[in-house]
Amino acid sequence: MLIHEPCGTVHTPPLALAEPPPLVGATIGVLDNTKPNAGVLLHRLAGRLAERTGAVVGPVVTKNAATPCEDQVLDRLGKEVRIVLTGSAD
Repeated sequence: MLIHEPCGTVHTPPLALAEPPPLVGATIGVLDNTKPNAGVLLHRLAGRLAERTGAVVGPVVTKNAATPCEDQVLDRLGKEVRIVLTGSAD
């Protein structure tokens, strides 16, 4: 019978975060789904991100959370912004 000793040290290799992409001059879009507080959260987050990175807040698109986003909206955001912030809040 082979018995393994369960004691010992655990080694976790050090992790390093990847460098964030440069966002100076990039445009941040907001896709607000009209849920309660979602707009407040997304606008504040976009503003803080813009302040910290040199990006600018661009188009804010509002849509109903119960329906899928239209292709025209996704196309517009894809052409006009580098980052899209979206989410829900309940």
